[in-house]
Amino acid sequence: MGGIGIWQIVIVALVVLVLFGRGRISEMMGDFGKGISSFKKGMTEEESATPASKAQIEAPAEDATSTETKTSETSDSPN
Repeated sequence: MGGIGIWQIVIVALVVLVLFGRGRISEMMGDFGKGISSFKKGMTEEESATPASKAQIEAPAEDATSTETKTSETSDSPN
C-alpha cells in the first residue's frame, strides 16, 4: 500500500515525455551516459596510479610538517 505502483510510474513518464519531448530526453540520456563513462574512466585511471607517484605527492606534505616543527622549536628558544 505504501509503494509506488506501475501506474504512477507510467503517468510520470508521460508527463516528462510531454514536457521535454522525445529528442530532448534522448539527448539528456546520452549526456548522462557520457558523464558516467567519463567518471568510471577517471576512477580507473586513479586506481592504476603507481605507488611511486603517490609517494611523491605525500612526501612534500611530510617535509612541510617536519620543517614547521623545526622552525617552531628554534623560535621557542629565548634570545
